[in-house]
Amino acid sequence: MSVKYIYRCFITLMLFMMLSFSIASGSIFEIKATSIDGREVSLSNYKGKILLIVNTASRCGFTPQYKSLEKIFKKYKERNFVVLAFPSNDFRQELSTNKEIRDFCEVYDLSFPIFAKGKVKGFEKQPVFKYLTEDSNGRSMGEIRWNFEKFLVSPEGKLVRRFRSSLDPNQDDITSAIESLFLQNLVYAYKNIIK
Repeated sequence: MSVKYIYRCFITLMLFMMLSFSIASGSIFEIKATSIDGREVSLSNYKGKILLIVNTASRCGFTPQYKSLEKIFKKYKERNFVVLAFPSNDFRQELSTNKEIRDFCEVYDLSFPIFAKGKVKGFEKQPVFKYLTEDSNGRSMGEIRWNFEKFLVSPEGKLVRRFRSSLDPNQDDITSAIESLFLQNLVYAYKNIIK
């Protein structure tokens, strides 16, 4: 571990703690979504985990990020971290059916949850993306610009950070933000123990 990496984690943690930083109100864990297999899934199943939510597409220049998403998922899953993929055809780069998408994802040997194809922008966007891109009054905090935008959500269900499509999931900006959340959880647990 480099000093630069530790320093980034420390600074990020301090910012979170000092500002009690949270972009969105409410909790993402109040939302339900449909899995790629058609089952309704309550996002409360992921309560207590750090989430990296990604809008995906099978025919995008960023599609190779699936490999990086799988790598980061495997790296951190034992530490209560999960990647949630939400395919969308909003940018006309997704396959036609959920079955085609599932079959395509099997080529990448993905082990993280994949949800049904749906809208990620505009008036008909899925509730999870309303939560991630609108404030509590329904005002836009910025529409999704392209496939593979990433949203980091705390174990409490609060949106913490947003990363644009071009940032690979294994780059320091994302991994240090994830590591900072792990550190923040340790500090929180420690404070509860000494009370």
